[in-house]
Amino acid sequence: MARHAESPLFGFPHTPAYDHTQHAPLYLLILLPGFISLGMAVAFAPMREVALVSLVSGIGLLVIASTVHHLRIVDEDAMLAIRYGPLPLLRKRIRYADIQTAEADRTSLIDGWGIHYVPARGWTYNLWGLDCVRCRLTNGRTIRIGTDDPSGLAEFLQQRISQG
Repeated sequence: MARHAESPLFGFPHTPAYDHTQHAPLYLLILLPGFISLGMAVAFAPMREVALVSLVSGIGLLVIASTVHHLRIVDEDAMLAIRYGPLPLLRKRIRYADIQTAEADRTSLIDGWGIHYVPARGWTYNLWGLDCVRCRLTNGRTIRIGTDDPSGLAEFLQQRISQG
């Protein structure tokens, strides 16, 4: 179900009860145009404006690709952390005390991939595929967490919620 690794939390070691990383080929769809854009920057070097736009675009695409290489969901003692990476620009933490229910579900096409809000459906944190865990929060909001381990994550969250 989960890989266990020690990580420091406020100076004290914490062994996560849940730690799962989903890998997806989405970053390849962004990486290729990034490298093409960098190649265009070199090819059009004499045309400074074109080269500059290509260089900035290529670097931007490479940064985006490095943020969506994988999605890691990990227990952080009192919170569930959702982290895109390896470049840790996109992340979210949810306190277990704020989760009312958690169940395996499927996203729809309107939910898509990435991080976004859809009115009447809530927030979605997804990398690839349609499998997710739908969490209803105590404030009435919904968060969908995309994963290739929906039953394992839902079971873990239900255990944490019942321990309350």
